[in-house]
Amino acid sequence: MKTQSKKTPGHAKQATPKPPAARPKDKYVLRLFVAGATAKSRQAVLRVRQLCAEELQNNCKLEVIDIYQQPGLARTNQIVATPTLIIEFPPPLRRFIGNLSNFTGLLVELDLIPKGKIAL
Repeated sequence: MKTQSKKTPGHAKQATPKPPAARPKDKYVLRLFVAGATAKSRQAVLRVRQLCAEELQNNCKLEVIDIYQQPGLARTNQIVATPTLIIEFPPPLRRFIGNLSNFTGLLVELDLIPKGKIAL
């Protein structure tokens, strides 16, 4: 006598992973550390927001951290000067310290401009 196996309704097929080309492009992850509401801090925030809007087409996650309000995060991330921009993703982790006026340098480090194509 043969026994028939029954399919239970709770078991579904496992989804196959999407091929890499079909996945959405990963977002840049940026953390900007500032010290209060100083002019230098405001300028850095404006520059990074401009970078996110114009160059990265808002394909980034920006977190602005005031070291006076969150000193623990400053210690954890070893912040010694402000403003400091940390590019966490894509790897490798990179840091920019200062007012971020070297916009071209930021674009190079984000691989938006090839290193050999910089015009002075």
